[in-house]
Amino acid sequence: MNRNADDLETDYATAGFGGKLLPGKSPALILIDFARAYFDKDCGLYAGVEAERTVAARLADAARAAGVPVVFTRVEYATPGDGGQFYRKVPALAAFDSGNPLGDFTPELTPHDGDIVVTKFFPSAFFATDLATQLHALGVDTLLVTGLSTSGCVRATALDALCHGFVPLVVEDACGDRDRRVHDANIFDLKSKYAEVWESEEAVAYLGRASI
Repeated sequence: MNRNADDLETDYATAGFGGKLLPGKSPALILIDFARAYFDKDCGLYAGVEAERTVAARLADAARAAGVPVVFTRVEYATPGDGGQFYRKVPALAAFDSGNPLGDFTPELTPHDGDIVVTKFFPSAFFATDLATQLHALGVDTLLVTGLSTSGCVRATALDALCHGFVPLVVEDACGDRDRRVHDANIFDLKSKYAEVWESEEAVAYLGRASI
């Protein structure tokens, strides 16, 4: 059965999806995989997400000004085996082989001294990393989620944030994908089941009110 957007909203709400999560008072900001690969037009992973990077950089500045922890993630494979079946499923991940500059951060959005940098092998920033432990140790209760791509690492990280007990706040205009239709579908699903979805203006205001 085909439904238009309004019908989908009504259908999901009637079925019991879309409850509200209340943000806490101790947030962190995560910036997922803002690597050169997604901004280099000669790379197959190029996604045309420069605008989203600009928004994410503004959020990073706001978080640092508020004393809120800022987390960057990156992907790096010393050997293909590090990525397991994920690396086999997505051959484009070779862009993140150790030593490939496509895996580096761009000058427009790069970690500062005091930021947390997490190296990961799989979509979620939590899987096989100590991110949850670090955030719990800092007293974090809420995670503002930004990054690339919406359908992959953003979605996986938001879901795992929820599973680890954090309130995930996905900042829609600071998340991007290679196709807007894919982005929109995943944002709808995240909002329905796993996270709150905000725009950056609301996120900046929240950061101004919150601190660790």
